[in-house]
Amino acid sequence: MTVPALFQPLTIRSVTFRNRIWLSPLCEYSAEQDGVPTDWHLAHLGSVAIGRAGLVMTEATAVNAVGRISPHDVGIWTDAQEATWKRIVDFIHSQGVAAGIQLAHAGRKGSTAPGWGADYDDTTPPEKGGWTTVGPSTLAFGDYAAPVALDRAGIDETIADWVDAAKRALRAGFDVLEIHAAHGYLVHQFLSPIANDRTDEYGGSLENRARLLLQIVRAVREVAGDDVPIFVRVSATDWTPEGLQSADIEQVAAWAHDAGADLIDTSSGGIQSGIPISTGPGYQVALASGIRHTAEVPVNAVGLITDPHQANDIVESGQADAVMLGRELMRDPHFAFRASTALGYKLPYWPEQYERAQP
Repeated sequence: MTVPALFQPLTIRSVTFRNRIWLSPLCEYSAEQDGVPTDWHLAHLGSVAIGRAGLVMTEATAVNAVGRISPHDVGIWTDAQEATWKRIVDFIHSQGVAAGIQLAHAGRKGSTAPGWGADYDDTTPPEKGGWTTVGPSTLAFGDYAAPVALDRAGIDETIADWVDAAKRALRAGFDVLEIHAAHGYLVHQFLSPIANDRTDEYGGSLENRARLLLQIVRAVREVAGDDVPIFVRVSATDWTPEGLQSADIEQVAAWAHDAGADLIDTSSGGIQSGIPISTGPGYQVALASGIRHTAEVPVNAVGLITDPHQANDIVESGQADAVMLGRELMRDPHFAFRASTALGYKLPYWPEQYERAQP
């Protein structure tokens, strides 16, 4: 039987992913205020592992307390967080699935209302657990409170926090480390001229604005050694002439690859509110393909990928090396079962407990 491209294994460094169906990071806003993941995260991520995705990636996981998006975001800067993540990773591994963690810092988009359940909007007030945010500049995001611009010492401390988070993630057993440099969060803020008006070595030219990302990649690679894959999630365009263009990120992707990144997780947008984005099925695939063929770096595609044939065609045609599914895996954590049936392929690694449900 010919194995569809979507179900062919992919090896990056020492990790072999059984298929190219990967879970995109999905903020759940379900942690307690100390950033420790809960049973919700075990059930949410575990269900996708049972559903036999090739990679289960955590939501944006803060590298320090001020790096959270909301007071209910998860983190990995304490022993309690690390220990709880290990329990979740152990379950993912028990299903034969690789586990990845997205290491993140929200920057000026931090200390905000979670996606649901809050009785306030925009910036979190101090009495609700809010904090002062940081960024490359004092430019605010929309109606959010203005951040404090990071000085050189603050930048160095933030890089050190990324390193510490990477060490904790490896101790917890994660197979893949992803650096979040997209969606208007801290590293993207440094990259984009919309959020970065610095005049020092971290501002001005694209090379300067990419400095923080490349320093983080190099520092995390040193911790990860030669065996652990490092992904970088980017916003491949800011969707406005004033911001990053696809050619800019193709160059940044090549620099990141040279610095030690193995794959570019390609998304877009998020740096400024109110920018119209023309969406549709697979609307970001061309951005991923551009990075793959221009920068010659492996990529995954994400964004309104919902159909098994669509997903398979993206990989088979060489537009991306894998696909990340977000909302579709929320709706159907067992997408891989449905996709294998749709593509006429008998999946050889169904959970034994579910074998009687095979078509």
